[in-house]
Order: sequence, then structure tokens, then C-alpha cells
Amino acid sequence: MNRFRALMVDKFNHSFSMEVRELGWNDLPKGDVTLRVAWSGVNYKDGLAGIPEGRVVESYPMVPGIDLAGTVVHSVDSRFKEGDEVIVASAELGVSHFGGFSEMARVSGDWLIPLPTGLTLREAMILGTAGFTAAMSVQRMEENGVAPGNGPVIVTGATGGVGSTAVAMLAQLGYKVVASTGKSTEHDYLRRLGAEEILDREALAVRDDRPLKKARWAGAVDPVGGETLSYLLSTTRQGGSIAVSGLTGGSTFATSVFPFILRGINLLGIDSAHITNAYRRRVWARLAGDLKPEALLKVIGSTEITLEDLPDALSTIRKGGVRGRTLVRL
Repeated sequence: MNRFRALMVDKFNHSFSMEVRELGWNDLPKGDVTLRVAWSGVNYKDGLAGIPEGRVVESYPMVPGIDLAGTVVHSVDSRFKEGDEVIVASAELGVSHFGGFSEMARVSGDWLIPLPTGLTLREAMILGTAGFTAAMSVQRMEENGVAPGNGPVIVTGATGGVGSTAVAMLAQLGYKVVASTGKSTEHDYLRRLGAEEILDREALAVRDDRPLKKARWAGAVDPVGGETLSYLLSTTRQGGSIAVSGLTGGSTFATSVFPFILRGINLLGIDSAHITNAYRRRVWARLAGDLKPEALLKVIGSTEITLEDLPDALSTIRKGGVRGRTLVRL
């Protein structure tokens, strides 16, 4: 494939463009391994890459897409050979290095995860960074003592990519899952994923100056942030943990020291981009095993788009209009 197609964003002074372009082999950035991309996925971060004020793209022009799954076609890294099926999720893709919205990609071998037994390339992108973030959230909570017998775990933004996968994973592990959403039409979807109780998101954004309220949650997976995180900090049980991975509800929140010094709350930052490759492989191994969300794969497995559909999909995810995962078929 000497010529291939990719979605490219460009910014110069006050102008911004986003279009599908035909690129050549020499247009690819430096890297050890060249891949034929089979699938990518749409994440909120990709949505931000699709607007000039998104502040996630470090240099232009850029091919967005923080996830990809594909097959090695050329490698100067002895760890990988032609025909190997691999995953790249997060790392620098779509931010400072051409990403997954392209039929071909060239990346560092250090970023590659061999496709674990138990996952197909397509399933890996149904999970993608969103699923990886959810799995990392679960693992970090477990590492800090959260277990199914401790009490209910709440998932905010539950119809989004991280939220949907977290609901399915936690339910599969035996947790009582409470899902928070602002979409009244999606309650049946969340129950099919395993949620036992559903709360309207407005119930989690009530303004209240009390630093501590009735303790409810043994743990929380929170890709929302903002006032929602303030509420979670004031209502999490003794020794509970909140795994924070996003800011769709805002980047700032209000709290005091009391949840930490009186209830021993753990606030766990989930950064999927800057962890070691060894830790990344451990999480992906669980995504192919006990954290593989079978309910999610059955419910949303057929949502597919093409490169030409991406501008609309990126706009939709920025507006919070996506349920579960959207796949890009390359």
C-alpha cells in the first residue's frame, strides 16, 4: 500500500481543517514497526482533536485516533515480525504522533501490545483506551482494597465508553453496580450491562456545603469529574476509592481534607498514557480474561463507521451523544 487514506487535522494561524487525505509511505512518522490498521475507535480525546480549541494535539498536521489494532507489515524491532497482530492504545498516538484514523501507521515497538489470546482485533478496539481505562480503574481500586463484599460501586457517565465498560466489568466480577446517567432512555441498556440501580446524574451534582454526607459507596469509577467528583468524595465509605479518569463534567471540583483524614478516602488518578509497558500488558491480559466484558461486547458490538463518517462521530462524542463504543473500520 504505497498510497493510503487517513483523516488529517491541520491548523495554521486562525484556520483549521479536517479532511480525509491520501498519503504516501514517506508521510508516515518515524518508528520501528509499520502496521496495516484494521480497526480504530472513537474516544472523547479524539473528539477534542477535531476542534481547533481542543488543546490535545501537540503539533500539526496530525492524524487523530488514540487507538488502533492491526497487523505488522514491516519491522526493524526484533520483538515483532510481519503478520503479528498487535494493539496500540494511548501512548502518543493522535497527540504528538500520527494515530489510528489511517489505513497505515508507523510506531515505536515499545508502544505495541501483542494481541492477547482471547481477543480479536475488533474486540480489542471495542475496548480500546476506554476499556483499558475502565479496566485500569478496576485494578487500581482492587489494589487499594475495594472488593465486591465491601458495598456498592458507582459508575458515573455510565453510557459513555469508560462508563459502559466499567459497568459491565464490575457486574461480571460480582459487584453491586450503581450507574449514573443523564439519559433517561438508556436505563434498559445499563441494566443489560449489569447495573442493579440507576441514578440521574443531577442527583450527584446537588450543591451542599457539608464536607461529609451519608456514606454510600465502597468505590467509584468517575470519568466525569467536576461537581460529580465533589459529591463522590463526600459520600464514599470509610477506606473507599474513587478512580478518576476524565473531565466531561468539568476540570475543577470542590472538597476539603475531611474525606481524606476522617474517612481515609483514596483518590486514584487514572493516566493510561504514561504507564509502563509491563503494567499495560498486565491490564490487557485481564481484558482478554476475567475483565473481558461479555455483556458489553454483545450489546454494542455492531457500531461501525468509516473514515468519511468520522467528523460527525467526533462532533457527537463531544456533545455526549455516544452510547458505548464506536468503531472505525479501516
